[in-house]
Amino acid sequence: MPFESSIPLWVVLLTPGLYLLAVGLLHLRRRPVAIAGGLDVMLLAAAVAGPMIAGPLDLLQPAGTTWPWRLVVPLVCFAFLTAVVVLATRPRLVVYNVSLDQLRPVVAEIASRLDPEARWAGETVALPGRGVQVHLDGRGGMRSMSLVAIGARNSPEGWADVTRRVRHAVRRVRVRRSPWAAVFIGCGCLLLAASAWLAFAGFFRPAPAPSIEPPVATQPAA
Repeated sequence: MPFESSIPLWVVLLTPGLYLLAVGLLHLRRRPVAIAGGLDVMLLAAAVAGPMIAGPLDLLQPAGTTWPWRLVVPLVCFAFLTAVVVLATRPRLVVYNVSLDQLRPVVAEIASRLDPEARWAGETVALPGRGVQVHLDGRGGMRSMSLVAIGARNSPEGWADVTRRVRHAVRRVRVRRSPWAAVFIGCGCLLLAASAWLAFAGFFRPAPAPSIEPPVATQPAA
């Protein structure tokens, strides 16, 4: 069975469309949403899994690979790459639909409560009593921020305490709707519409007529 028939084009467009639509809806909320960095990476990987497996990873396979290995091998390779990325990245907490000016006071208040000796250096706060250094990393005008644990020695307990408090604190922050919501939702709806159209067209496509081979002429025996 050819690989294209097992992962049709509508499935390839479906996953990124759903991801963009979900991100757009998060940017429509009046409250920020915080999720773990590992979960954010896995959601992004799920969004690009179809295009990656049907594209670059499929091209890297040796010629003559047959079903089901033509699907299993790229899927296993992609899962392995995703796991490596999750394990290699620093611990982080991703906060959607919030700016640096809105998130920094929240983190500053939490840091002062956890450690009276907390000190700032630019956008990085060090909590020596908790053994944690946290850097606020912004994504430009995308209204998404990340709290990243930096430093060679970070206490897992201290990092878990900081992120837990930030999760609860950002729920009380009221923000305006992000202008990027329309962009994400628009792109997601376009991909979903194209996916639905391709699925509908493929479902109602008539089956190809069986080819009739002409009879082979036989030579009379001498």
